[in-house]
Amino acid sequence: MSSTTDASAGRAQIAARTLRTDRWWLPPLTTFVAFVAWVAYATVRSFLQRDYFVAEYNYLTPFYSPCVSVGCVPEASHFGQFLPDVWWLPYAAVSLPFLLLFRLTCYYYRKAYYRAFWLSPPACAVAEPHAKYTGETRFPLLMQNLHRYFFYIATAIALINTYDAILAFVKADGSFGLGLGNIILIVNVVFLWAYSLSCHSCRSIIGGRLNHFSKHPMRYKAWGFVSRLNTRHATFAWITLGTLAFTDFYIMAVSAGWISDLRIVG
Repeated sequence: MSSTTDASAGRAQIAARTLRTDRWWLPPLTTFVAFVAWVAYATVRSFLQRDYFVAEYNYLTPFYSPCVSVGCVPEASHFGQFLPDVWWLPYAAVSLPFLLLFRLTCYYYRKAYYRAFWLSPPACAVAEPHAKYTGETRFPLLMQNLHRYFFYIATAIALINTYDAILAFVKADGSFGLGLGNIILIVNVVFLWAYSLSCHSCRSIIGGRLNHFSKHPMRYKAWGFVSRLNTRHATFAWITLGTLAFTDFYIMAVSAGWISDLRIVG
């Protein structure tokens, strides 16, 4: 793809980087700051290896789920303990890399961080500073095509998060309990499912390879539902970053004794 300032492109030659007079730089700058802040918080929390589980109420933060390190609290290890307990390996190392890859290859996130971090391009109608453009045809961006497979794994992890949220209704003594933490966990799971199901790959999987929707009415209805969710995929992408961080922070605060869980039942 040639630049709009390239004489060989046969386009109007404009010396200015852009003729836009609005604050076009604000959205990519905001995205850059928000992403850096979230990644910094998530990285610190993932390697902190403490204050991730509230034993009394079975609250497990999604940043540590599934907790499969031998260093995990036994009650938090719903799927066994088989990873070594070393400082450089997160307790949820089997899930975090795939969740990261799922988000990195997400169609919306690709647009967001291409603009915010690589300035490729920084905004619509703004020339990018790069001399060459190869798209996603070379390594490592060629791996963006694996998004569909990361979607499958992320769906399995969403099921695990759902299991954690349901299990949290059973207190350590076996009785039913309902607190603010339960509501936060459920809200987080609902938005995680909304983000996953609104994924472009999910929409393609449900409605792809069909020549006649009329012959597959159930798949057509499912495709229509996912298509409506898909229009809000970017919104869900940002909401889930917020719910994940807030859920983790709340459970950390309760686990560390900074605050007490607001109990409704039990």
